[in-house]
Amino acid sequence: MFQKISSLWSSAPETAPEIKYDPTNPKMNPLNPEGLKACCACPQTKSARDDCFLKYGAEADENCKELVQNHLACMRSLGFKL
Repeated sequence: MFQKISSLWSSAPETAPEIKYDPTNPKMNPLNPEGLKACCACPQTKSARDDCFLKYGAEADENCKELVQNHLACMRSLGFKL
């Protein structure tokens, strides 16, 4: 009981809980109005990147660099922080 009363007299205002950024929430991220999750975003660039990795295997780092960069750019354009 006294804790509630003393909190009314305290000078420190209550702070709202900090909300974590959610790129799938259209209200927080206007770049992603459909609310796409990372697994479903940018299917064209994701598919091309994955095909390249399957084709080149161990040499994929060098051969697929441009496709990886294209996919990262697409994801960032939707507000995902990578």
